Amino acid sequence: MTSTSELLLPPSRIAPPMNAPALRWGILGPGWIAARFAEALRHHTSQKITAVASRNAQRGSAFAADWGIPTAHGNYDDLVARSDVDVVYIATPHTLHFEHAALALEAGKHVVVEKPLALDADQARAVAELARSKGLFAMEAMWSAFLPKFDVIDQILTQGMLGEISTVLADHGEHFDTDHRIYDPALAGGPLLDLGTYVVYFAQKALGRPTAVTAVGQQANSQLNGQISAILTSPTGGHAVLNTTILADTPNLAALCGSSGMLSTEGVFYRPGNFTVSLRDGRSARFVDDVSGYPEGLAYEAAEAARRITSGDLESPCHTMDHTISTLDTLDELRRLLGIEFPS
Repeated sequence: MTSTSELLLPPSRIAPPMNAPALRWGILGPGWIAARFAEALRHHTSQKITAVASRNAQRGSAFAADWGIPTAHGNYDDLVARSDVDVVYIATPHTLHFEHAALALEAGKHVVVEKPLALDADQARAVAELARSKGLFAMEAMWSAFLPKFDVIDQILTQGMLGEISTVLADHGEHFDTDHRIYDPALAGGPLLDLGTYVVYFAQKALGRPTAVTAVGQQANSQLNGQISAILTSPTGGHAVLNTTILADTPNLAALCGSSGMLSTEGVFYRPGNFTVSLRDGRSARFVDDVSGYPEGLAYEAAEAARRITSGDLESPCHTMDHTISTLDTLDELRRLLGIEFPS
């Protein structure tokens, strides 16, 4: 991290992932993000992966071979029943997150669930209530929330360095071919959950839960939303202007704009990366990130879960279940406004 002599940015308080106590992990769903997670655990943490489970036994066995995992199961029940699994990382399709989180919790396992934690806020509330009733840890794998970069941003906001935030700008767009699973309505496809979660999370980090939401959408085809542009209004009257799309690549930048200055990101805003703080009095400073991105960045969420579980905590203060539910409440409102329907 670098700062000018006139403006000093707070240092990150996040400890290195390798220092977190080692837990034994099971993985449900050997897809793309699970492979990145396994790589992060193997190369950037002291965590151990005991088993992986897939409905496709051949795919699960291949994943286990790729990442040095001792056991592959052809069903999820056998994995969550294992005595040598402390915590289950759930990376199955969005439509199964709620079911599989409940399965693991009922089996007495802590859970880290890929974002979105559930299809809607009611499902997320049910996961939170079940975890609390069982005395188990539950956390959404919103990896941005656990990165050193975002810890520094949190401190900047808490210290009021930017003054009162009136405007948040964020976009997350990526072009996908139509044979990608994000085009499958049966899997809750479209930009809202895969990409939109990030922009809403970022906006609410700065402005809190919105009091009003407006939005327009563009269809990808007759069955699927392809783009959403939204304005979230905060309790103080501030605006978050957000866009998310699967129809085109966009800059994927973000900015926090306040009465005293502005924070602007470089590169994809939700990933590790640099940002600049420019104050109205002429002072500025640049945060230079030393975290590389995928897969290293995913190590921080695993380390946070390991530390919290070892300490007996049921949630992470970096990203509480209330944070997850609040984001999903807003996503639910966007769905209502645009008539987007997901599978029951």
